[in-house]
Amino acid sequence: MGAEEVDPEKRERDCEARALRLLGRREHSRSELWHKLARREPEPSVVDRVLDHLEAQGWLSDERFAEIYARQRLDAGFGPLRIRAELEQRGVSSTPAALEGVDETTWCRMALKQRRQRFGLSGDLDWKEKGRQGRFLAQRGFSMSQIERALGASDTDEELD
Repeated sequence: MGAEEVDPEKRERDCEARALRLLGRREHSRSELWHKLARREPEPSVVDRVLDHLEAQGWLSDERFAEIYARQRLDAGFGPLRIRAELEQRGVSSTPAALEGVDETTWCRMALKQRRQRFGLSGDLDWKEKGRQGRFLAQRGFSMSQIERALGASDTDEELD
């Protein structure tokens, strides 16, 4: 056996061990894990077999990853547009229940909370300041309607209905 030849079963075991180490640190989507493993494993079919096995065993789940990721980003104050875009970047196209369970009023309250934490709530805003605060909320992933409602709120507005 040459120095470059390695037993295919050993390569698969090594690849699975790397995958389990990565999953032990945090949840990953299948796409994320595939890219990380493919950097060290030149044979894509080995990576695919390992990931298929991990999914069958319940160690790898895009749905579980999406739920955990969405919940963390919600708790960090990010809006629905950004969370969905980040999930798509990670290879998850379905919308997790954590996002489906949030209604429009709650998203508006979250946008208002982010605005209040970052800028406070001053009375009348000039166009320049409205634009600045609106851009901040847009970067956090809130929709235009959510941003408009948050920007329209005043110091006395506790609820957005």
